[in-house]
Amino acid sequence: METTIRILGIETSCDETAAAVVQRNADGSGEILSSVVFSQLEEHAAFGGVVPEIAARAHVEALDGLIEQALSQAEVSLSEVDAIAATSGPGLIGGLIVGLMTGKALAAATDKPLYAINHLEGHALTARLTDGLAFPYLLLLVSGGHTQMLLVRGVGDYQRWGTTIDDALGEAFDKTAKLLGLDYPGGPAVERMALRGDAKRFNLPMPLRGDKRLDFSFSGLKTAVRQTAQTLVPLAEQDVADICASFQHAITATLRERVGRSLDRFNEERVGQAPALVVAGGVAANQQIRLALQDLCRKKGFQFVAPPIALCTDNAVMIAWAAAERMALNFAADGLEVAPRSRWPLDEQSASLIGHGKRGAKA
Repeated sequence: METTIRILGIETSCDETAAAVVQRNADGSGEILSSVVFSQLEEHAAFGGVVPEIAARAHVEALDGLIEQALSQAEVSLSEVDAIAATSGPGLIGGLIVGLMTGKALAAATDKPLYAINHLEGHALTARLTDGLAFPYLLLLVSGGHTQMLLVRGVGDYQRWGTTIDDALGEAFDKTAKLLGLDYPGGPAVERMALRGDAKRFNLPMPLRGDKRLDFSFSGLKTAVRQTAQTLVPLAEQDVADICASFQHAITATLRERVGRSLDRFNEERVGQAPALVVAGGVAANQQIRLALQDLCRKKGFQFVAPPIALCTDNAVMIAWAAAERMALNFAADGLEVAPRSRWPLDEQSASLIGHGKRGAKA
């Protein structure tokens, strides 16, 4: 489809309510015409994590207004968009229902096509919007609910090379923060404390180091953090900072080793002529992790691509863009009978690993 495409995107998979309008030009380039995100951070902070019922209720209250804002900022009317896109999974089922039902209602009322988008595909394709990246490339998806290494061969064509066999990386950050009495969300809190700590004070394990598989594991590291903290009770503020710094150092070193193996496989199999690694998901906002992976890519001859932080965390831009990519290739739109899916792997051919498949709160 060699034409300009405008999509209204809706994202409600967890605790951010978002709407956006994105334009895909005939040459394949894209423009973000608007992006509005309502964070529910304050609603969930007191509970130390996302409460699904509270999240769903907040989506109901905020979504209509956000869609109006997104259309107003983009200076387009609902009749001027070409399709409606809504996250259909994976995520918290209550939130998914709110966003998808809203998308269905808008599509039905305007007689526009509906695209029920996989949240992970949104992350997978964002680099094509922000950096014009060509297929194929590797994607490291690191968030509260997922830690995966995927080969992105094309729109709708993904091969999982590695995944976590237990906790997702973001989950490990959140649980470590909670253990140490830090604020929610845990990832940024641990990163801030790590800046004041001694990363060499505690020798924490690097799970699966040296293993030929391309998978990840973080539960053992999380256990080591708990055991270390228990030996120091009562914890001084510097103890907490040093544990955070040591934890983050172990994570960073583990990612360098684990991801490095995937980069080597990409080169050995000559998958593509212009090797590139995309890092997406909420944990991609961690600056130490970004710098470490950027250095790894430089040494391995890979282009390093990390979308702007606002497009690494949950947003509707990536949902609209994924739909635009599909529409441009004449992928069939979804019927109004499409159902939300709390679990929805990008590579449905890959078998779940033992301990894998938990429903993460963040995607």
